[in-house]
Amino acid sequence: MNLKLHKPLCVFDLETTGTNVAKDRIVEICILKVNPDASRESKTWLVNPEMYIPKESTAVHGITDDDVKDAPTFKEIAPKIMEMISGSDLGGFNSNRFDVPLLAEELLRAGVDFDLSKFKLVDAQTIFHKMEPRNLTAAYNFYCGKTLENAHSAEADVLATFEVLDAQVAHYDELPNDIAGLSEFSYHNRFADLAGFIAFDDEEKEVFTFGKYKGHRVKDVFQKDLGYYGWIQNADFPLYTKKVLTKIQLKSRF
Repeated sequence: MNLKLHKPLCVFDLETTGTNVAKDRIVEICILKVNPDASRESKTWLVNPEMYIPKESTAVHGITDDDVKDAPTFKEIAPKIMEMISGSDLGGFNSNRFDVPLLAEELLRAGVDFDLSKFKLVDAQTIFHKMEPRNLTAAYNFYCGKTLENAHSAEADVLATFEVLDAQVAHYDELPNDIAGLSEFSYHNRFADLAGFIAFDDEEKEVFTFGKYKGHRVKDVFQKDLGYYGWIQNADFPLYTKKVLTKIQLKSRF
């Protein structure tokens, strides 16, 4: 194994009802836990999303309403997922932009207080696009010399993603092999939340990236216009974004 792990790395992949982080739900999740000694364990769950799976989504991953009608809900498996990922770092393919934000939404919806600060995030797609600007199938072929069978099956995708990530470390001498370094390299931009609504300025202060207060510091906005905080909390923003803003709002009172 080329990766240098100081603690377990959980590489995961989601199949979902769609691509809206705030509204869509998980229908399948696979987690591959790789330990520093290179031992592995993998678990896959089908999930009842408690909503209709659009046929456009089924066309991508092949999972139908019938497939998940007797599956557990996400709330039922959330404790098992947290047990598996606790104390680990998180990796995936396009995970920083999609899988991690959507997983956070599902965990918060299930009443689990997911705290992003406890995890380092490594995104093999970001590394791939920075080093060899393409998709998972192409990455698997380029780095591993293999053809990806059953693409868009969570288990096939997550196994391929780990192999790609491990091969990337071997392929590029300038690429770090530890998770802290890879996590830093995986980021396009640094955001305080997962969906990119709150960024950091040059002084590491949170600023809005949208709306009438775009570029303004969140703390300053809340001190002069607390109604804006209330509007966000009642609007269709991701739960994790609301959680981050609540934390900032509470600090701004002092």
